[in-house]
Amino acid sequence: MTSSDSAAPLDADAFARLALELHDADGFDETVEAVVQFALQAENCAYAGVALATTGGGVEIGAVTDPLVEAIYTAQINAADGPMLTALASGTTVYIADVDKESRWPHWLSAVAAAKIRSALHVPMRAGHKIIGVLSLYTHHPDAFNADDEAIAHLLAQHAAVAVATARHEETMARAVDARKLVGQAMGILMERFDLTGDQAFAVLRRYSQDTNTKLRDVAQHLIDTRKLPS
Repeated sequence: MTSSDSAAPLDADAFARLALELHDADGFDETVEAVVQFALQAENCAYAGVALATTGGGVEIGAVTDPLVEAIYTAQINAADGPMLTALASGTTVYIADVDKESRWPHWLSAVAAAKIRSALHVPMRAGHKIIGVLSLYTHHPDAFNADDEAIAHLLAQHAAVAVATARHEETMARAVDARKLVGQAMGILMERFDLTGDQAFAVLRRYSQDTNTKLRDVAQHLIDTRKLPS
């Protein structure tokens, strides 16, 4: 999807609507998708994307408005170099006013040149003291983003960071609750089959988890599905 590269006027009501939309988003994926779609409406851009820091120190593509943004992100991730990664690592905004005058990040330059991108703005998404991702905006015109555009991008990145951090936390908590339920069900199977106590059944699951280098919840799921412990 592309926009007409023209920004719509924004006011407090627009950001209030965004906050409600992000709050009502059904899960993590829907939250980041709402962010990039709002960016298309709010900003002077043709394409938008969100890249997110992972717990292992890597980067994942959160959402994009067009496959070419995914290609641009992928080029940077594969090369371990690019303005999005620079913004993520430094926590500072990176604005490329004119791609044709830029000499840094050769892999990124090849990717944006193929997409006929001329300007790009990368704004860190900060949740507390932590940079959790980057909001990226792209246009087909040089010198496309002015001070107002950048200010709006920072506001959007702030809203997005809070929403994404909250969605991630809720998803993590939901997985934890689900894991506890699975482990409890698997313990029940072992207790009934082998006349074990709860502590003994949990010890069996933990030993198989360690011996097979498998997550405890996956050991439990395997036992529930097959009525057998992993080999």
